[in-house]
Amino acid sequence: MQAPRLFAALLLSCAGQAFAAAPAYLVVDHSTEILMNQAKAQTLWDADLSPKLAKLYPVKKWGFVTEVEGGFDNDKNCVITARTMMMPRNGKTLSFKPAKTATTYGVQSASSLEQCQALAKTKLSESISAVRSALLKN
Repeated sequence: MQAPRLFAALLLSCAGQAFAAAPAYLVVDHSTEILMNQAKAQTLWDADLSPKLAKLYPVKKWGFVTEVEGGFDNDKNCVITARTMMMPRNGKTLSFKPAKTATTYGVQSASSLEQCQALAKTKLSESISAVRSALLKN
């Protein structure tokens, strides 16, 4: 009588693992807080994660650093620099040995803080896409 119960429990535990979320890359964000934060950067990175990328560059061996810097000049122009770097993992941290880097720049004249934040998000998304494309092309 115990065997059917144990078998059912085993099937349920395997089913839960089959539908578990795919592991995510370690993403460390070093941005100007007013423009970008860790949660937004992780969301942008996870938005279009390719299974092929995770297969070629395992989550346990690689991670990414994102940076968005900039702000307003005297004429209220929003100036943004966004960078994404792929780094090897050293356990739970990243080693600063960039394997692939992409940087994007943007300027928006006479902009508000919200418009500047939107530009920052767009430029970081472009740099993430550039790194992904370069990695999948090789």
